[in-house]
Amino acid sequence: MLSQLSVKNLAVVEALDLSFESGMSTVTGETGAGKSILLQALNLALGHRSDSTLVRHGQDKAEVSAAFDVAGQKKIQNYLQEQSLEEDGECILRRIISSDGRSKAFVNGVNVPLSIMKAVGELLIDMHGQNEHQLLLRNNQQRDLLDAYTQSSELCDTLNTIVSEYNTINSQINELSNNQDLKQQQQELLQHQLQELKDSALTQDELDTIEHSFKTSANASSLIEKTTQVLNQLEQESGANAQLLNLSHVLNQALETDEKLAPIAQMLSSAQVQTQETIYGLNHYLSSLSFDEQTTAELEARLSELHDLARKHTCQITELITTQDNIAQSLQDIGGASASLDGLQQQKETLAQQYHQQAKALSKVRLEKASLLSNLVTEAMQVLGMPGSVFKVDLPKKALGVHYNGDESVDFLVQTNMGSDFKALKKVASGGELSRISLAISVVSSDSEYTPTLIFDEVDVGISGAVAEVVGQKLKQLSQHYQIICITHLAQVAAFGHQHLRVQKAQEQSGAQTTVAQLSNDQRVDEIARILGGSMITDKTRTAAAEMISLSV
Repeated sequence: MLSQLSVKNLAVVEALDLSFESGMSTVTGETGAGKSILLQALNLALGHRSDSTLVRHGQDKAEVSAAFDVAGQKKIQNYLQEQSLEEDGECILRRIISSDGRSKAFVNGVNVPLSIMKAVGELLIDMHGQNEHQLLLRNNQQRDLLDAYTQSSELCDTLNTIVSEYNTINSQINELSNNQDLKQQQQELLQHQLQELKDSALTQDELDTIEHSFKTSANASSLIEKTTQVLNQLEQESGANAQLLNLSHVLNQALETDEKLAPIAQMLSSAQVQTQETIYGLNHYLSSLSFDEQTTAELEARLSELHDLARKHTCQITELITTQDNIAQSLQDIGGASASLDGLQQQKETLAQQYHQQAKALSKVRLEKASLLSNLVTEAMQVLGMPGSVFKVDLPKKALGVHYNGDESVDFLVQTNMGSDFKALKKVASGGELSRISLAISVVSSDSEYTPTLIFDEVDVGISGAVAEVVGQKLKQLSQHYQIICITHLAQVAAFGHQHLRVQKAQEQSGAQTTVAQLSNDQRVDEIARILGGSMITDKTRTAAAEMISLSV
């Protein structure tokens, strides 16, 4: 509920601090006193459009602050928590409007976008009176109100969870389906590439050695010639090996005389052994070489084939088997995507079945209660000064499919005169009629979840006497469930308030000044007497006012 409203330098208000109580608060004052400034201030705090002309003349800025007690209000507390704006059961909305047109919005001390402030405000206060401020005119609010009245809000939330999952799956299916032709082409290309690589019978050992094998085979004649030449020089009778053997023998004889030659003799002996090993190695190498033009041609053809494959796949010859494995994996992934598409289709069908079950149950509950709500609101409208008017909850069917909030829309229709057509609530011409219709709906659905504070701006327009008294009774009845703030011109309505605020405007040197005061019991009698009798308050009007107040308790 609204607990405090502070206003500084807004239009005709220099400074204003108001405390609001639970129950029903009535706001009265002479025409032109500035009652609407309270609504303007609240609208600014609730995130509505600002105007630099609202800043009091001669001031740099205007400021409005509204404090709300939200303890026990789960809906607003959950939203504040989602936005990281929670503040221990309190919500403070603060708005600053500069004379240059700039505006700042704060929720619990945090600077927020105006959209966040407005979203918070819509959970706190519902304005009745001016069409542009009535949540009740919105179809989504009408649907929420009906579902709250039928106690099917949780059923609708469950249905919407299914719809959200359905839409997500459907988007995935569409994405996969749209790419299906491209994937088919990719699959065919990959299958061709994989078969080509498989037909080449690749082995990693071949890929690692073929280039060296071809180079050796192509140059076998030259290699044989050169290695034979070296071998001959080493093996002939006067060759290097024979000379090293002879020199090693001579040095060993000298070693017998001087042991200092031992290391040198060892090195010379090792050189001879290495030379002998070289001869063995060269003989083995020569035995492995063969000069075969056919083998060389075959190697050249195979190497050319492998080079062609490597160029196709933009890789090295040694990487062809890795490439083959990657292509096989890509084919498997595409096949998995097709299987995934089948799985998604099955999930979509399952969710559609769940949706239709939930939607059918929701439609049944709505249909059963819509008629009852229509009749009760119609009855309330009769006693609120709208004889012959009829209220109707219409449930037009949506097109076949899966829809958020079910298979039907919810429209509140009104027939204001007998025999006339039903019209949407937002098309009702008279603001007074619209306010009374809203009051009737609010009273009938008062056990439903609604915003904690309802404000009725001149709900009594166009009525008087007994009907006005009924309006007051209905507002007081509604205040058992919500905080009610009612701006009124009628004593019959004002008398029912638990709290009474009077708006006055005075002309001062600095300009017009509007003040709001909370009235004591005696002051309240005088104010209601003023409304009854005009500027001249008599004992009779005081007596009538006192009696009116006592009867409203």
